[in-house]
Amino acid sequence: MNTPKLSRAHLARIVLVQASLSVAAQAHAFADQPLPTVTVRGTVADDGLSLDRPHASGSRLAMSALDLPASAETLNAATIEARGDLQIKDAVTRTTGLTDSSSPGNGISYSARGFSGNSSIGLLENGQRLLVGSGTATTPADPWGYERIEVLRGPGSVVHGSGTTGAIINAVRKLPRREASVEVLLGAGSSESLRAGIGATGALGEAGAFRVDAYAGRSDGFIDRGESRHGKILSSMSTTLAPGVTLYAQLDHAEQEPRRYFGTPLVGGRLAGHLRDQNYNAGDAMLRYVDDKAVARLNWQVAPGLEISNELAYFKARRDWRNIESYSYDPLADMVERSDYIGIRHDQEQTANRLEARFSSGSNRVVAGWEVSTVNFKHTNNSPYGGASSVAPTGFDPGSFWDTPDPLRPNFATDTLTHAFYLEDAYRVNQRLVLLLGARHDRYKVDRANLLAASGSFDATLRSNSVRLGATWKLAPDTSLYGQFSTGSDPVTSILSLNLANSRFRLSDARQVEAGVKQMLAGGRAEWTAAVYDIKKDDIITRDPNNAALSIQGGSQSSRGVEFTASAALAPGWRVDANAVYTDAEFDALLEAGGVSRAGNRPADVPKTSANLWLNYRADAWRASAGLRHVGERFISNANTQTLPAYTTLDASLGWSLSRNVQLQLNLRNLSDKLYATTSYGSTQYLLGDRRNAELTVHWRY
Repeated sequence: MNTPKLSRAHLARIVLVQASLSVAAQAHAFADQPLPTVTVRGTVADDGLSLDRPHASGSRLAMSALDLPASAETLNAATIEARGDLQIKDAVTRTTGLTDSSSPGNGISYSARGFSGNSSIGLLENGQRLLVGSGTATTPADPWGYERIEVLRGPGSVVHGSGTTGAIINAVRKLPRREASVEVLLGAGSSESLRAGIGATGALGEAGAFRVDAYAGRSDGFIDRGESRHGKILSSMSTTLAPGVTLYAQLDHAEQEPRRYFGTPLVGGRLAGHLRDQNYNAGDAMLRYVDDKAVARLNWQVAPGLEISNELAYFKARRDWRNIESYSYDPLADMVERSDYIGIRHDQEQTANRLEARFSSGSNRVVAGWEVSTVNFKHTNNSPYGGASSVAPTGFDPGSFWDTPDPLRPNFATDTLTHAFYLEDAYRVNQRLVLLLGARHDRYKVDRANLLAASGSFDATLRSNSVRLGATWKLAPDTSLYGQFSTGSDPVTSILSLNLANSRFRLSDARQVEAGVKQMLAGGRAEWTAAVYDIKKDDIITRDPNNAALSIQGGSQSSRGVEFTASAALAPGWRVDANAVYTDAEFDALLEAGGVSRAGNRPADVPKTSANLWLNYRADAWRASAGLRHVGERFISNANTQTLPAYTTLDASLGWSLSRNVQLQLNLRNLSDKLYATTSYGSTQYLLGDRRNAELTVHWRY
């Protein structure tokens, strides 16, 4: 069943590689055709909220954030660098209302507007999305090579499809440019941490441009056997093939070996400072992600008001886990009990194509498109995940993962065919009023093969429709009021990992009402936004009230909240960035095991409050900044019987421009050495945040 689609994926990869390699030759054939003029606005660390700039993640019509009737935020590369953020999740969780719920099992995961996980928060690169297999997302991971990160809060299904009720996070790549430039980053810090990056762009022939970004890093981590390694190379090129016809091609490869740490056991139900450095995983544990991507995009300016584009993309992800994942402290024996010797492998390939047409005439702009993809996913594991051992809290032999009695075997494979049709229309009624209409239809056809038995194979079809109706009213050129009604959908579980029990379930439905205000003051020296929203999500999985042994779709949850974001130049050289949210999320109807009602409870991993404050100062060749990050108390399960404590951490940085081209920077993280947990991994162990650490970097640009 897998062979035909797998071969198409390999064929697509060959075609994309050939297209990339032939670009230079094609450029010479049209050497007399210059690249189209591009206007570039420089970015600096104090750019503020960028309300006057296009926000590609909130709409496919290049609307500015000020015109967009939705909560949108942009974080540029200079700001990320100035704050010393190592990973994209470090930067994203400084934006409004996004909190980290990542673990080694789900890779990268967030919570936003009362919804958590990779079935509700979409992760994209350049608007492209790798469908999530078994709840795990691994890319994009670090900010090197990206121009900015865009966040759209609330249902984004009209633009990006299902699984986006909480938010969209889109990392936007740096583009190839004909003007030559090179940048080099070197960094060294605590725990023998080292990292290096190089980026270069320039002309390619008479009508093209290239860009290459390479990055690598390693660290011994803040815990025993906490080593991590990562590296990537991003390459892209663009060229003019004929008047009005441009080609963009991209080839990427990334490898990650995150630290093999699944948490620290609680002692007496509390975080144990004396166990902070301990790692209870096996000595030969493994955690590895490998991601490849190839993209070719052709743009044709058919007429002054009509553009057609086609984008073909190929993704491949390979993920491996060999770990002892569950720990609990036995106070009577003063031992740590270990279980769940879990081995898993994911093999995932996705080939996707997007055909899109953009039309503009006077006050009206329209975009329509068709997306199609095939996804091949294979899951190998060692279920039923046996094995058990006991070790002393400190000074123990970590043992071997292969003490497990369970062999790794291919478990299941799915072939998924997706189709989506979408339409967006922005109409400027007059100088003050902009109306936005969007609609989308998604269809997923899943074929699953049970690789362990002859029975259990099936096919299922899932469908969803989503709409967005919005309006923006300009009170003044720099002040907007907006309102929108939008709908979306989330899968009840990962679509690629759909099993027989879940195959009869529909996609869950979500709807949101939102209103807000956005304003720029003093010519952009100050910007602020505020939003209120109400989201209701139906058809979540619950127990049958007539038979608690059965699962049905009939549960619902809702979320209401207030968000505030501001950036202001207080005085020459000083700028403050701040955001704060209040989220009131609860289950309206939910029955769990035994028919126990969770109605009125808050969903797991959702804080009521979160906030960020960052103060920046610049004077001549110096710059300094300091920031607070606060995450409120969260529950670890829907039962609301156990909490993750609230925490506030302090970070800072100090930069010195040695010359026009060289910047030296000291990054200080968790200055108070706060003992805190970022998320839970079951009821007996929490994943701890990093200790206080320091890093010195030098960034050279030419």
